[in-house]
Amino acid sequence: MAANGTASSSCLDPTAFKVTVTVVLILLILITIAGNVVVCLAVGLNRRLRSLTNCFIVSLAITDLLLGLLVLPFSAFYQLSCQWSFGKVFCNIYTSLDVMLCTASILNLFMISLDRYCAVTDPLRYPVLVTPVRVAISLVLIWVISITLSFLSIHLEWNSRPENHSDSHTIPKCKVQVNLVYGLVDGLVTFYLPLLVMCITYYRIFRIAREQARRIHNVGPWRAATLREHKATVTLAAVMGAFIVCWLPYFTVFVYRGLRGDSAVDKTVEDVVLWLGYANSALNPVLYAALNRDFRTAYQQLFRCSPAGQDARRTSLGSNSSQLVRHPGQGPRWPEERPLRLQVWSGTELTAPQGATDRPCLCPPECWSVVIHLSIHPSIHSFANMCQLPITCQELC
Repeated sequence: MAANGTASSSCLDPTAFKVTVTVVLILLILITIAGNVVVCLAVGLNRRLRSLTNCFIVSLAITDLLLGLLVLPFSAFYQLSCQWSFGKVFCNIYTSLDVMLCTASILNLFMISLDRYCAVTDPLRYPVLVTPVRVAISLVLIWVISITLSFLSIHLEWNSRPENHSDSHTIPKCKVQVNLVYGLVDGLVTFYLPLLVMCITYYRIFRIAREQARRIHNVGPWRAATLREHKATVTLAAVMGAFIVCWLPYFTVFVYRGLRGDSAVDKTVEDVVLWLGYANSALNPVLYAALNRDFRTAYQQLFRCSPAGQDARRTSLGSNSSQLVRHPGQGPRWPEERPLRLQVWSGTELTAPQGATDRPCLCPPECWSVVIHLSIHPSIHSFANMCQLPITCQELC
């Protein structure tokens, strides 16, 4: 959302304080840009990450990257200079971009929670529920809602208050105007309804994690089960905690401005909650990418300047060579083909058709307890090459 102007009396007067704020804002902008660039490069250079489940992660990274490039530098300059120096026309463009990108970022987080909910609660039907067409429709819907609440609303002045037209300022300002209807609609659609759904979906994911930890506790080591449950709890708490801490204060102030007017909110409070919301775009690459094992591996390959395909080929060659069996006087031959058995978290055992693959895929119940990866957007590929099911044992174990 657009930065809010402050009067000259409330500007950053102490030099030391202004320098500190300047350094913090510059670091936040650089972290936002660098983190989301790394996410985009990791997916672009690593074929393992080019899956349907990562479409929302890439969309989120691109949205936050555009926010860091097109909005945050102007917001920081406006924050430090305490006046708008780029004219009224660019002010409308700036505020529209701000609202659009922040809205799109939040809606992408919302869609990620729905995607993870489908993957965890119904993994066998996940490829049927989440298809390329539905993902494309979801992404289009995200941007349609974002553009409607930003460019369309601001340029048609659906968000303006009557008293703002006659209000004159000696210092040029640029901020998103909020009336009662716009504040309620934008707050509900952009934040409060997505927050409610995200709380429900992640709570269901957390319950599945605890249930699986109890099952493992009954059949396996107590320490391992407790550790898995602890990891799931910490990760889900980090995801929801960061989202609530960053955006709840802003939208509370935003709706309050629509109810009571701009004069009812202190300018310093507006600035603080504004940059808290911006900080979520810097945290997203860490929460939704760096906590995933495949992304961490891609980051390591990227920072080592090692081609992603090289490690993949080495892994493939090692796997193939381990399956070759030599006998005296005979050439290499492959092990005897056996039917696949996969044990899912519900306790049922499925058998793949004969000839589906040349190696067994035995998935113990412990594999399906690792919902910590599922809750964050793992790059889970199609199971057609291994077990004819949506999730591979290798990626979960």
